[in-house]
Amino acid sequence: MKIIMLGAPGAGKGTQADKICAKYDIPHISTGDIFRANIKNNTELGQKAKSYMDKGLLVPDELVVDLVVDRVKADDCAKGYVLDGFPRTIPQAEALDKALEASGEKVDFAINVEVPDENIINRMSGRRACVTCGATYHIVHIPTKVEGICDKCGSELILRDDDKPETVKKRLDVYHEQTQPLIDYYTEKGVLHEVDGTKDMEEVFGAIVNILGA
Repeated sequence: MKIIMLGAPGAGKGTQADKICAKYDIPHISTGDIFRANIKNNTELGQKAKSYMDKGLLVPDELVVDLVVDRVKADDCAKGYVLDGFPRTIPQAEALDKALEASGEKVDFAINVEVPDENIINRMSGRRACVTCGATYHIVHIPTKVEGICDKCGSELILRDDDKPETVKKRLDVYHEQTQPLIDYYTEKGVLHEVDGTKDMEEVFGAIVNILGA
């Protein structure tokens, strides 16, 4: 079961990807996690990725494609996987399809979590991230026990640069311009399914399970 999660930054697709992976016992492959790990370790890739992410821009294809393709060939992907944050562009989607076709495989489901831009800006500006362990919270929906302090490790929480309203707006503009064509791409492939991301998290997950099959 090879699944691609689509939706604007902050639409909640990462949360749903985690829930899908837990239910179906398949890995959650997030390019965001890969980038953040590289940024934390100050690798060359991390420095390049950060320079784009801080400006609300997409990381270029050449920094992403090979990394993801190698990842989906790993043993833990034998039963399938959920891709979150990739592909972001038509060239990335075409590169992924070509790599899968070479081994007789294909994308089975592309699930678009649909949320209006205004909702996303409000959601993301309330997010907080731990400077030490990377845990994420929300001041309204997932508050910490002590304001501004991580429940897991006790470190300070911050509003990341890429969650600030002005950056989110720029990211959404980039998304609509470059990523939304993927909806048409996967519709033509016959694998696109849409869910209403403004609903309760469990309702959204229920709709996804109905699409995937229990």
